[in-house]
Amino acid sequence: MYQPYSLLRILTRRIGVVLVGIAALPLMLLLPKPKRASFYSLMHRFWTKTSTKPVWLKESEHGTQQLY
Repeated sequence: MYQPYSLLRILTRRIGVVLVGIAALPLMLLLPKPKRASFYSLMHRFWTKTSTKPVWLKESEHGTQQLY
């Protein structure tokens, strides 16, 4: 049902996340904390996505011990 991404696609996404994070760092230091947190939450979702399965579904399948 869900398709896993290739290793090349995963590495490309992660390199992109690192580059965007470094480029956005000066701006993020000037923004209020809630906006910073939401931006880095979005970046984390891009980092952890390894298939077409939604990240929230993948995370919920691991159980509550992973969340705390």
